[in-house]
Amino acid sequence: MMRAAERPGAWAVVPAAGQGLRMGASAPKQYLDLLGRPVLVWSLQTLCDDARIRGIVLVIGPEDRRAQALVESIRPTVKLAVGGAERQDSVRAGLAALADQADPEDWVLVHDAARPCFHRADLDRLFERAADPAFAGGVLAAPVADTLKRADADGRVTGTVSRAGLWRALTPQMFRFRALSQALAAAAQAGITVTDEAQAMERMGHPVAVIPGRADNLKITHPDDLALAQAILAAHGAVGPC
Repeated sequence: MMRAAERPGAWAVVPAAGQGLRMGASAPKQYLDLLGRPVLVWSLQTLCDDARIRGIVLVIGPEDRRAQALVESIRPTVKLAVGGAERQDSVRAGLAALADQADPEDWVLVHDAARPCFHRADLDRLFERAADPAFAGGVLAAPVADTLKRADADGRVTGTVSRAGLWRALTPQMFRFRALSQALAAAAQAGITVTDEAQAMERMGHPVAVIPGRADNLKITHPDDLALAQAILAAHGAVGPC
């Protein structure tokens, strides 16, 4: 039951159990240095600074020995949970960690641990648009700007794909606690691996809003992305994490 006389609360889940193997680095990408601080700290900053978010669950791998000290240094309302092999397993672990605090109709924002350039204006837009009763929540996204090519296994172009109506899904993605929990559980029960929370909601028939977000909400995946993230943060006038 929702807390009397209160609007739905909001919580955040940040899956950070991945190893980021494509980076080819000695540490998971969320712990790589970015302007003197771990990428993960930057990724948490906007969430930490927003009073609408009651608490954050950081979902880590079972062998992670870095997270506890990091959490203690940034905000006491960030708590830890241990994730699983797939993103959806980690998000489910984060939701389970909120089960004794979040009401069924509270919002949950799921944000990538390696997206350090998330902007406050996008968060405001997400809260505004996702709450539209016509939708079950929303996903920040950027329209595809490049020409898209389809290729075969040998790297030969087999066609050009129309980019009309195509969007790059970003994070955070924002849905109701109960609906998202049920959607992810249903995907797991069906043996389906979903690549983001919106996909889990879509397959249950929930209408998901596409909410235009900044194209520079970069997910660090490859080594060159660190330099690009540094330039983006400098352009934002970033002065330091929470």
